[in-house]
Formats: sequence, structure tokens, C-alpha cells
Amino acid sequence: MARELGLGERMAERAVSVPQDELTRLSRNHNVLAALLEAALGALFLERGFEQIEDAVVAAFAARIEYALTTHVDHKTELQEALARLGRSVTYSVLEVEGPPHDRTFTCAAVIDGEETGMGKGPSKKAAEQEAAREALAKLALEPD
Repeated sequence: MARELGLGERMAERAVSVPQDELTRLSRNHNVLAALLEAALGALFLERGFEQIEDAVVAAFAARIEYALTTHVDHKTELQEALARLGRSVTYSVLEVEGPPHDRTFTCAAVIDGEETGMGKGPSKKAAEQEAAREALAKLALEPD
């Protein structure tokens, strides 16, 4: 959204005392753009109030809201968010790595409160962690509505 609104370019146009190469890097940085968007929305809220900006903000984010409502978010994110709402957290540990470097199979565990709650296997550590998170979500019945 920040890119669509050209916030990085606007920042670059108005910056003073910043070397050009640094300014170019900052104006394209995902975290900087997210902070700019958040600051812009906050300023609009403080200046105009929620009622005056609500329709425009919802309209601007409509496609992303629809995507979030209808598209699967990865299991690790789902588990982390569900546990955060409960004041808990998850860590992942690699239990086993099998096979030659070009054809590995990883086994990982999702560990919640010191207990292996889900286990998964996959061709990469990331895939195995996703499967472990999926299993933990199912076991804890934390899947979102």
C-alpha cells in the first residue's frame, strides 16, 4: 500500500541532509515503507478522527482485507498469532536431519511450554516447521474460524 501511494518517493523528495544512496535504500525498504504508512494513517486519524477516514481506509485496503479473509496464512504464523492471543509462544527445534546434502529430510518439533506439541517432516527446515505448526494447531484446536 505504501508503494501504491508513493510514500517512499514522497519521503525521498522531502528529505534533507541524507546521502542519496542511503535515501534510495531507505525509500525502498519494506520496514521503512510500513512505518511511513503507519505514521500517515496515524496522522490522518489524529487530524480527522476515525469516522472521517474509515471509509477511505477500508476502501484502500479492501483487496487486502478480502485476501486475508479468504487466503491461507502459513501455519507457523497462524500458530504464533493464536498463541500470542493466549500469552503463550512457540519455538521450533530440529530433531533429525537425514539424507545427503542434496536430498535431505528434516524432522522438526513445535515446542509450546516446553512440550513437543507438533512434529513435522519435510525437504527443508522451513517445510518441516510448517508441518509441525500445522500438527500443533490441530492438536490444540487453535485454528482460526
